[in-house]
Amino acid sequence: MKKDEYLTINNRSVLIEGERNILELVRKADIDIPTFCYYSEMSIYGACRLCMVEIEGRGILPSCSTLPEAGLKIKTNTKEIRSMRKTIVELLLANHGANCTTCDKGAYCQLQSLARKLGVEEIRFKKTESKYMIDDSSKSLRRDPNKCVLCGDCVRMCSEIQQVGAIDFAFRGSQTQVMPAFDKKLGSVECINCGQCARVCPTGAITPKSDKEDVWDVIYNKNKYVVAQVAPAVRVAIGEAFNLECGDSSTNKIVASLKSMGVNKVYDTSYTADLTVIEESTEFLKRFEKKEKLPLFTSCCPGWVKFAEQYYPEYLDNLSTCKSPQQMFGSLCKDKISKDLGIKKEDIVLVSIMPCTAKKFEISRFEFQKDGIKEVDFVLTTQELIHMIEETGINFNLLEPESFDMPFSFKTGAGVIFGNSGGVTEAVLRYASEKITGCKSENFVFKVVRGNKGIKETKIKLNNIELNIAIVSNLGNARKVIQMIKNNEKKYDLIEVMACDGGCIGGAGQPVSKDKNWKIKRTNGLYENDITQVMHKSQENPHIEELYKNYLDYPGSKKSHELLHTSYNSRKRSFDDGISILNASEIEKVEITICFGTGCFIKGSQELLQKTIGFIKNQKIEKYIELKTSFCFEKCSKGPVVRINDEIFEECTYKKIEEMIKRQLIFS
Repeated sequence: MKKDEYLTINNRSVLIEGERNILELVRKADIDIPTFCYYSEMSIYGACRLCMVEIEGRGILPSCSTLPEAGLKIKTNTKEIRSMRKTIVELLLANHGANCTTCDKGAYCQLQSLARKLGVEEIRFKKTESKYMIDDSSKSLRRDPNKCVLCGDCVRMCSEIQQVGAIDFAFRGSQTQVMPAFDKKLGSVECINCGQCARVCPTGAITPKSDKEDVWDVIYNKNKYVVAQVAPAVRVAIGEAFNLECGDSSTNKIVASLKSMGVNKVYDTSYTADLTVIEESTEFLKRFEKKEKLPLFTSCCPGWVKFAEQYYPEYLDNLSTCKSPQQMFGSLCKDKISKDLGIKKEDIVLVSIMPCTAKKFEISRFEFQKDGIKEVDFVLTTQELIHMIEETGINFNLLEPESFDMPFSFKTGAGVIFGNSGGVTEAVLRYASEKITGCKSENFVFKVVRGNKGIKETKIKLNNIELNIAIVSNLGNARKVIQMIKNNEKKYDLIEVMACDGGCIGGAGQPVSKDKNWKIKRTNGLYENDITQVMHKSQENPHIEELYKNYLDYPGSKKSHELLHTSYNSRKRSFDDGISILNASEIEKVEITICFGTGCFIKGSQELLQKTIGFIKNQKIEKYIELKTSFCFEKCSKGPVVRINDEIFEECTYKKIEEMIKRQLIFS
């Protein structure tokens, strides 16, 4: 090697091999320079200044934005640099809501970790007096502006990678904040609930919204029968929190921990992933044969579905009508499992353990409620389950492994790999290839759809048929692919879209990993789990076959569509908080929102509003009622639509509103 291909870091020669900046070279030399605002997949921002290094002849410069040059002599830890870093951390702490003992970020907080590493024992600067309201409006995320250190990671993730732009910087100087436009609540803007902002947030300014306490309440309630389902990606990530190797499967310990907490039954969502494969493949093959509504987009990812509803409603007919595996399981649980167990639907509480924050939003959708009963009652992220295990004092590593409950847990490897980008496509190919060729194949691996690229394209030839396939990871890449389709640059038959890089293994509900190769290891963990399964193709699952024979009839049947399929509606319109008609003065109140969209208005929402106002005034209960009109619940064919507290009522009548008010206020 030539001398000019090297530079010197702390008196050690380091080879330059195409690194973008000095920071990457320093980390290649196994030196951990602290940063708040640097992620290799995002633009270089240089806001935190923690990565400063001293370059001989040039002074102190930020390593993240300085290009490497041969012959440079760099020092990463001088007295001046160390003092600067401590001062920066102290200033951040002075501007930070320091309720560390109760913060959800806890042990994963980079600010707390840096303060400890740099030996910050006191804060010499006066605490700021600004106090901002916490934003709890989102179903998926909690935003605490008091903990924001203005690193910009969330802003760049949302705008550059996901290309949603739900949050940005506002105001200037000491008044600078990160917020949605016009200081709206996160739950009322175009946020798609993917939570990737929370994943990169170094403090507790944005965190997954916790439902732990509600789940504990139902576990302790002897009148409720608690059922849990566990998503494939959870098993290869949860162990990291208990010092197990990243990517190792902890399936049976997860089951044991949930049973120890008091959960009655624990099932594997991979079972309904197998079911999704069969329903979605059947749907795809029908469309492909007729050459209609192609390309078919997968619909397993609720972040992607909401993104499509907001920005590309013209492609909603191209989305698969299949519910996600989570919602398929919820539908089966409330319909079939309740009958099998002889328990009323309303007495079964289904808790999902998911790697994803968007799943919290998904369960709140009115499409996934029937007669006021939700298909899935609560979603806990992997992080929340970790916290609950820690709360109970369970020693996760010493737990005796337990098995999932049967038969709604028997799965094939096809169901397991759903957690990886490309996994859904590969699972569909394992089914569709045999249907198209009419031959059973010993091969079950389609390596051409694997890999960590954000956009993967491939052509699969089966007999005389060629399938054009794209696998897309993150929503910025989804925009690129859709634009290519719009411009007639590309033509696909099947497109898999996952909102998070790497698929569900990279969901915002997963633990924050300290392993730099965490994506690869979690991905490999699921593929290894696939290999260890007895069966690898969804059509081989005998319990799925029995389900069709005794309950669903056949793939794509009327019963299957009733339980396992859905539809989506355009969200490409202006949303607001509605128009207030009556404002409650009491804390304990009933919130009623009547849709005044065109469809509902034609079906009598105005008369419904007038009768409701009359009833409220006659009963003299105005102080207990929060009454609004709004546009729109996106269920125009089922109007008038009314929301009473958290329940959506389709084809709602005045009598129903009166009945619900009486029930809520308990008066006659």
